[in-house]
Amino acid sequence: MTTPPDQVLAVQHQLTERDWRLLGWLHDHGVLTSFQIAHALFPSLNYAQRRLTTLTELRLVERFRPFRLSGGSYPYHYALAHLGALIVTASRGQAPPRRGDSTARLHRIATSRNLDHRLGINQFFTDLAGHERTHPGTRLHQWWPDTRLQSFSPPGTMTIATIHADGLGVWSEQDTTVAFYLEHDTGTEALPVLIDKLHGYRELRRRGGPAWPVLFWLHSTTREAHLHERLTGTRAAVPVATAARDRTTNNSPADAIWHVHGHPGPPLRLSDLPMPDPVNLAAFDDPAVA
Repeated sequence: MTTPPDQVLAVQHQLTERDWRLLGWLHDHGVLTSFQIAHALFPSLNYAQRRLTTLTELRLVERFRPFRLSGGSYPYHYALAHLGALIVTASRGQAPPRRGDSTARLHRIATSRNLDHRLGINQFFTDLAGHERTHPGTRLHQWWPDTRLQSFSPPGTMTIATIHADGLGVWSEQDTTVAFYLEHDTGTEALPVLIDKLHGYRELRRRGGPAWPVLFWLHSTTREAHLHERLTGTRAAVPVATAARDRTTNNSPADAIWHVHGHPGPPLRLSDLPMPDPVNLAAFDDPAVA
């Protein structure tokens, strides 16, 4: 009887550097739409769709369309297939998942009530990646999911932190680098709940952790104004910046859209946000951190 070829070894030589980045994102962040993938990584939607079809045929990714109660259809949503998960975990020196675990994960993603919130977070970071693709001198160095922030040491420190952010990013423009925490707001939580989230950052700072800015990515300009009013008199301990999605439709998160609380003046670019503590890129690139 002929032994079937090892699937990982058989397919990995067909992967491009862009494919590796996409598979890593899907492993870390669960799901991306065809539009998000195209904007972040490809020169056109048609080009992206052709490559995604190939990756689907290679059984590296799975695709689905969520049910739409109002009719019509959503774009294809892509998640990691079992073979894709085997390849990513092998490249990172992690234990491989069982097939049943991969299937269960895919089903959780496709049926999650938080799917829109997850896609909103991922939209922020894929917009940054798209900016990187079209603007030489910029780079999205790191994009960490919320699951990596529940108990972690900010790279370059010995401080143990528990941050309930929606993501951590490291962004460079020319010679300037910022690290930031993202709080993606959908407008469903009361403003005091948003402000209470700053407690974790104050505690991190009290323990000697870095004072990297917290970004509130808000759904409306009105909510942004009310949040700044509520923040008056609040001790944040870290820089707090806000932007409203209804005001920034044609802008990237990298653009001059950020209002820093307590600092009147025109909006700042992401790379110009205050950084009381610098970023150690070498620490982030340490294989032990990956």
